[in-house]
Amino acid sequence: MSEEKPSTGKQKQIAISEFFEKNKHFLGFDSLQRAIITAVKESVDNSLDACEEVRILPDIRIEVKRLEGNRVELIAQDNGPGIPRDSIEHVFGKFLLGSRFHAIRQTRGQQGIGITGVVMYSQLTTGAKTRVVSKVKDDATAVFVDLGIDTRKNKAIKSGEIRDTWIDNVTGEEVDHGLRIETVMNAKYQRGRQSVYQYLRMTSIVNPHATITLTVRDKDGGIIEEGHWERTTDTLPRAVKEIKPHPHGIHLGTLQRMLREAEERKMTSFLRHNFSGISMRAAREILEKAGLDESRQPRRIRSEEAQLIVDSFQKVKVLNPPTDCLSPIEDLLIKKGLSKAIDSRFASTVTRDPQVTNGNPFQVEVGLVFGGDLNSDSPIEILRFANRVPLMYQQGGCLLTKALESVDWKRYGLEQPGGRGIPKGPAAVLVHLA
Repeated sequence: MSEEKPSTGKQKQIAISEFFEKNKHFLGFDSLQRAIITAVKESVDNSLDACEEVRILPDIRIEVKRLEGNRVELIAQDNGPGIPRDSIEHVFGKFLLGSRFHAIRQTRGQQGIGITGVVMYSQLTTGAKTRVVSKVKDDATAVFVDLGIDTRKNKAIKSGEIRDTWIDNVTGEEVDHGLRIETVMNAKYQRGRQSVYQYLRMTSIVNPHATITLTVRDKDGGIIEEGHWERTTDTLPRAVKEIKPHPHGIHLGTLQRMLREAEERKMTSFLRHNFSGISMRAAREILEKAGLDESRQPRRIRSEEAQLIVDSFQKVKVLNPPTDCLSPIEDLLIKKGLSKAIDSRFASTVTRDPQVTNGNPFQVEVGLVFGGDLNSDSPIEILRFANRVPLMYQQGGCLLTKALESVDWKRYGLEQPGGRGIPKGPAAVLVHLA
């Protein structure tokens, strides 16, 4: 019987950026049509989050220019706080670097891969670097820098950095604070339901506090499509708070990591300080059911004992997690947002009370508009959102769509052959899951 010989192939560890370079579809760049939408999404998400964190009403401009072949140039500009010079290369040139990954609170993005993926895709498909202009209010001048990515080292490559006055090319005025990104990539601009225009239209609906402008130019500079969605409220979304993990949503591996990193000397202190909803009474009851002494040191808890703690979490009644980590749009602002993009005769909205499942808080909001300019011969328009971000793809397999299909819409005067499915009629339904 022959022995199996070990592989003689070379094995080496690869950087996360090198992995994404070869698997760009994981970042949303799986087709030319989707590439430009993904790039716009990442830019707009960052702009909205940055403005809201420092309580600035967002003004966002998106410009798309068709170039030769399948190349397009994307220019995204906002009036946010800007990025300090020393942080620019980390924000745009390093994967899995983010401030929100470990935070349990509602944000549009948290993985730390979005805008870096745009820089990498641009470099991969055109060889071009991404120009970043950043102005922080306290600085006298703006930073202008070209960025690429060293995918083997997962770090930015900077060139052409200068400091200068930033003059807005639309208003002609000096920019006090903000960010501008200019990047060229292989992509295809198209119109229709899955387009940059539709994405920004939907984004404006659930962000009525933002002004968003789109300009699309052909190779000769002529405007082929444009959109402008003015803010309809000066009320910013409420600031969300970070919450601690809830015991009903914790996994064994996560608990083991938390125990290894614990600084507390007693298990009762560990449970109270690291989880939401656990009082001293609940902490003692959890340890009693797990058969552990409350004076045990967290770092000395063995694997089988950690499993007993996880099991005890489900047996002890604890408080629900706080819901101030959520940022619902709320009824009045949903109506104002819908009025920005849809001309209708009737609008009704509801924001349900927060709920909790497996220790994770969530909230559902629904808006319905009827009549006006809406087409009565087509299926109703479904506007799906999660954390204020439009859901553009896989509508048929989405649970939100399934819920709409299960409603008896004939009772409301809409056509619905067979009593199930998406009805026809002059209506649009918005569903937001926060």
